[in-house]
Amino acid sequence: MANLKEIRSRITSVGSTMQITSAMKMVSAAKLKRAQDAITQMRPYANKLTELLGSLSSSLDTDDGGIYSSQREVNNVLLVTITSNRGLCGGFNAYIIKSATTLINDKYANAKVDILSIGKKSSEHFRKNAFNVASSHDDIFNELTFENISKIAEEIMEQFASGKYDKVLLVYNQFKNAATQIIMNESYLPIQTVNIDDHQIGDYLFEPGKKDIVDELIPKSLKTQLFKAVLDSHAAEHGARMTAMHKATDNAGELKKDLTLTYNKARQAAITAEILEIVGGAEALNG
Repeated sequence: MANLKEIRSRITSVGSTMQITSAMKMVSAAKLKRAQDAITQMRPYANKLTELLGSLSSSLDTDDGGIYSSQREVNNVLLVTITSNRGLCGGFNAYIIKSATTLINDKYANAKVDILSIGKKSSEHFRKNAFNVASSHDDIFNELTFENISKIAEEIMEQFASGKYDKVLLVYNQFKNAATQIIMNESYLPIQTVNIDDHQIGDYLFEPGKKDIVDELIPKSLKTQLFKAVLDSHAAEHGARMTAMHKATDNAGELKKDLTLTYNKARQAAITAEILEIVGGAEALNG
């Protein structure tokens, strides 16, 4: 059994760790509220815009679909992986890295795959493991704005339009609640149209015309879709970290309780041994 000094040292260490994890949990909870409000407000607009664009695109002739709807043989793929810059958030980053790796090795094994990384954890992992990281945007979370995300979206759109990539996918965690994140492998380009009849859109007059409206909406919709994915991941990260720190705090509390019990037993055993020695010595003197 460890001596009393060692046990006291471990109790102090665990207590300090518990204070840190508890503080991190509170910080993540505060950040989660803001991030959750942002994605909750953004998601209905982004979904409706995507739905509208898909409906309008489906009613156009194939030749009028635009460069961003171009269906090509998939030889070159760009994976946009969205992770965090920091750890201590459970399996949040590991799940994205694993999902992207599976896509590269299985679904797109016969294609050339590049990675556009958003978040240090994915860029560090894929560079370390000799994957082709075309570009990384690790500082985007320092100032998470629509304007900054739009620059990344424009870069991706330009590369797709030039024919550098035949398909672009987003791999990220979608926020459901503080304890649950959903891994998304979402098609970004080419734009997926919805197979519906013209009358299902409604009896509307389009001015100046459907194609002009679609051409105007496509860049805006793609920027919004990427912004929504980053906001989703941002909220999911804080939720995952809050949950991880909550569990860590609970585990530290249990460990501290067990160590305190062990310490009390060892102290009691030491006191009992001292009493026995005193009694034994007194009897020896009396004898």
